[in-house]
Amino acid sequence: MTAAPVIVEEQGRVLIITLNRPDARNAINQEMAQAVAAAVDRLDEDQNLAVGILAGNEKAFSSGMDLKAFLRGESPMIEGRGLAGITETPPKKPLIAAVDGFALAGGCELALACDMIVASKSASFGVPEVKRGLIAGGGGVVNLPRRIPRGLAMEIILTGDPVTATRAYEMGLVNRLTDGPAVGEALKLAKVIAGNAPLAVQVSKQVVLQSQDWGLDELYPRQNELIGPVIMSKDAQEGAAAFAQKRQPVWRCE
Repeated sequence: MTAAPVIVEEQGRVLIITLNRPDARNAINQEMAQAVAAAVDRLDEDQNLAVGILAGNEKAFSSGMDLKAFLRGESPMIEGRGLAGITETPPKKPLIAAVDGFALAGGCELALACDMIVASKSASFGVPEVKRGLIAGGGGVVNLPRRIPRGLAMEIILTGDPVTATRAYEMGLVNRLTDGPAVGEALKLAKVIAGNAPLAVQVSKQVVLQSQDWGLDELYPRQNELIGPVIMSKDAQEGAAAFAQKRQPVWRCE
């Protein structure tokens, strides 16, 4: 039997999505792309899930698009959603990349589509497309400058050279470095986020992402339009009551 291209498992309120083509360095073919898209849809649709983790099985996060599959006519792009269904339309709920080994080309773009990156010290990141006469059009050239200073993004994009996880951490691309497998630290981070009010977390993410394109005169009016329903929600009342009563809140997503 052929192994599933993606392994999906729940740990409490966290959904772990593991790329599972280790013999192909977790290169992304059409089947894997569709499986990742289905998994993030499950993350968004299931109210019992709060945070997702995207990881790679064994020695690599992902080497990017499967070129052999591409030559057979397969595409890892999901129409209207981008690479693996997440680079153009990421999930509404937080998604953390747990990077071990290399995240190159499309693999780096998958990591960039996540909201946070946890990486082992042995990991590396890169978009080598210019070395092959190509452009990192799956999110590399547009998302890197949004995550790190433009000059640093230019260096990575225009040289095509990889950077170590330690260097990526210094640039602000990586949130946390680990000595061992990244998924363990990613799970710790995810569980902290999962303990917070789901509506507040989702709308906070929405404001952070959308406000990058707002003008100065729009910032507070548009923010207030989004956060108003959260402030009036039952979860906001529950959070205040739990604080006053010195107990853990029970969130209802309403």
